[in-house]
Amino acid sequence: MPDSVKTQYERWKAETLAKSVAKMPEQAERTVTVSGRPVEALYLPEHRADEAVCAAYLDRVGFPGEYPFTRGVQPTMYRSRFWTMRQYAGFGTAEETNQRYRFLLDNGQTGLSVAFDLPTQIGYDSDHPLAAGEIGKVGVAIDTLADMELLFDSIPLDKVSTSMTINAPAAVLLAMYIAVGQKQGVAAEKLTGTIQNDVLKEYIARGTYIFPPSPSLRLITNIFAYAAEHVPRFNTISVSGYHMREAGATAAQEIGFTLADALEYVRAAVNVGLDVDNFAPRVAFFFGAMTDVLEEVAKFRAARRLWARLMKERMGAQNPRSCMLRFHTQTCGATLTAQQVDNNVVRVALQALAAVLGGTQSLHTNSRDEALALPTEAAVQLALRTQQVIAHESGVAHTVDPLAGSYYIEQLTNEIEAEATAYIKKIDEMGGMVRAIEQRYPQAEIERSAYHYQQEIERGQRVIVGVNRHTTEEQAPPETLTIGPETARCQIERLSKARTARDATAVTRTLDALARGARGAANLMPLILDAVQAYASVGEICGRLRDVFGEYDEGATI
Repeated sequence: MPDSVKTQYERWKAETLAKSVAKMPEQAERTVTVSGRPVEALYLPEHRADEAVCAAYLDRVGFPGEYPFTRGVQPTMYRSRFWTMRQYAGFGTAEETNQRYRFLLDNGQTGLSVAFDLPTQIGYDSDHPLAAGEIGKVGVAIDTLADMELLFDSIPLDKVSTSMTINAPAAVLLAMYIAVGQKQGVAAEKLTGTIQNDVLKEYIARGTYIFPPSPSLRLITNIFAYAAEHVPRFNTISVSGYHMREAGATAAQEIGFTLADALEYVRAAVNVGLDVDNFAPRVAFFFGAMTDVLEEVAKFRAARRLWARLMKERMGAQNPRSCMLRFHTQTCGATLTAQQVDNNVVRVALQALAAVLGGTQSLHTNSRDEALALPTEAAVQLALRTQQVIAHESGVAHTVDPLAGSYYIEQLTNEIEAEATAYIKKIDEMGGMVRAIEQRYPQAEIERSAYHYQQEIERGQRVIVGVNRHTTEEQAPPETLTIGPETARCQIERLSKARTARDATAVTRTLDALARGARGAANLMPLILDAVQAYASVGEICGRLRDVFGEYDEGATI
């Protein structure tokens, strides 16, 4: 290899790689091909590359585990440890979801990912009139700490990492998780996992918001500060591009708007006096994976490099971990079709492969039947097996960033990074993401892209197998999971019993203290934890905060 690259490579091996391997040795079965051919951890520019090529390589691609992290955030990536295999799951009652979690863990899943029902996501209890017809339908219903205790019954929180897709009430659900850990005898500092906690994307693409942006950002920075001291191993936000991609965003829009959201959170935290290197290492990301495999690989690589530069050059981060873009990936539900549902197995496999080739830290694979309903147990097992086959049989985990150096991949990575940078610059000129949302800039861009994509499908310019080409007569749909009315009755009865059993005086006292804190400048996390431990409900806690903060009106000026 060229001398300039060789010198840096030897330094990387001695400094970065050696430290990593000492902590987590490489697994022998991941260092040879199926034919027994040795596989190097890292492949570099060939010896005939000129100095200009080498300089570009060192600046833009570099080495895994080092700035700008284009090739991955860990020096050995999957040679030492596979990505965390999570299956996003939640439905019906806490008992039903607990059974699904235990089934998945028994089948080799390595982390939990909680889906909450719509009432929980928007801060209403199951007995609220607006919850009617939605209890347990798109996720598990959680009203009080009693539900959370059942959800994690017999699941040791000191051994399992849990991701929770919760945003507006994220502080409440994190407090419940901390409280369950305490009841299990697990100290908060030993808990690991992630809360999504990304409300800006709710205004852009998803809609499960409660409060206006200013108090929402306050709650987020309160969580940053509290967790840095008390729950240091928990990722306190997962800035999500997934829902924007599902809504129709392009690859560049997905990372441009997501990183612009993340910058808004980082600035908000710095503006209230937090040190960027104190909380930024626990900022995580969440992206979708579409079926265009190589574009997705380039997108993930571009996102890592762009975030590293933004954090170092713009936010002044000194800790290399503050510059690492660590991310969870979910295969894109919007690509699944109700027609010929078995085709979805192939789509999901390709999307999962893209995520792994792109260096994801965590992965959820959608199930074949999710265009029709919540997935059955058999469909979820097959989706998990898809990840396991990729991990153990495909060979793509044997070397770090296996597509690096491809002319197409490197060019596409550069193009996506440049386009995403242009979006961030435009948002900066508008005064930041909150102001951009107010002017409906990201919403309009995504709507335009979604419309263009749909037009291509309807004209036949973009082929969706089984939908606009290679169609067949429809067969009977597969058996699907059904959430019946008994789920709602059971959940409402449990909520009533929890209210009867608790100390009503303690509930009132903690909720009053929370309201006073919300009117002032206190960090609200300890007050929310007190209310949760008194068995105040999600709806009661969010209701008190609604009284102080108000609710976001999409049609009103922010």
